Amino acid sequence: MIRFLDKKIIYYFLISLSIFALDRISKIYVINIAEKFGQVDIYINKFLNIILVSFEKEFLYNLTTLIIILVNFVILYLGIKSNNFKGFLFFIILGGSLGNLFDRLYYSAVPDFIDINYNGFHWFIFNVADI
Repeated sequence: MIRFLDKKIIYYFLISLSIFALDRISKIYVINIAEKFGQVDIYINKFLNIILVSFEKEFLYNLTTLIIILVNFVILYLGIKSNNFKGFLFFIILGGSLGNLFDRLYYSAVPDFIDINYNGFHWFIFNVADI
């Protein structure tokens, strides 16, 4: 039987909660900038920009959301059943995944805003939960 009051599990849930909170705070900050100024396009340096984008295709979006919910249950199970370091990593992944899942359910969109680039080559724009 799984011991939910095990110190390891409590610690792992606090890790997931911390990542979720950091993701929420960063997204709320960027969304507030967008609401105040109409857009977010912040140049930090030649390698890093903050640009708000989101993905909103209804059928594909809903299918992806359902798959993410199922995968979260698998990650939770694996995190609880794994040894210390592997379990820790699963709960880090779970924290980020829950951050994006919250946005999918609450906003019906996932705001991405971190743009890393080098010499005109831009990586995918992502958010804290994706890290």
